[in-house]
Amino acid sequence: MRFLSIYKTVECNTPPAPEEMAAMGKLIQEGMQAGWLVSTEGCLPTALGARVRRSEGKVMVTDGPFTESKELIGGFWIIQVKSREEAIEWAKRAPCPHGEGNDAEIEIRQFYELEDFTPVEAIDRARELRNDQSYEAPAGERAQGARS
Repeated sequence: MRFLSIYKTVECNTPPAPEEMAAMGKLIQEGMQAGWLVSTEGCLPTALGARVRRSEGKVMVTDGPFTESKELIGGFWIIQVKSREEAIEWAKRAPCPHGEGNDAEIEIRQFYELEDFTPVEAIDRARELRNDQSYEAPAGERAQGARS
């Protein structure tokens, strides 16, 4: 089972302190070596982001920062574990990237797997791409203004 673990916190415009990065790095190394951590990333401040909203057939774009938000996505982990309970136990071990005294929340959401869908051409093609070891997803580009 694969899960998206979404780390929610208040806006922070500075990277985590070295000791916080060390604690996170230790858990990341453990997860990668054990095979349960698939991917992880942290988010830059919302001042470098945008929100795209669709409502009643219209598209609206709002540039960051998002000062009105009480909680924001600070980062995510994609994990592969045997159960929801195991995902919860892993989340309980995750250190708070901006200090243990700060409020934070990890929301855990299970992914759909290709096997969950009725077979149709698009699902069959996705399965072929997943099984093709030579396939590489297009490289993403960092947002303008982001640090290199």
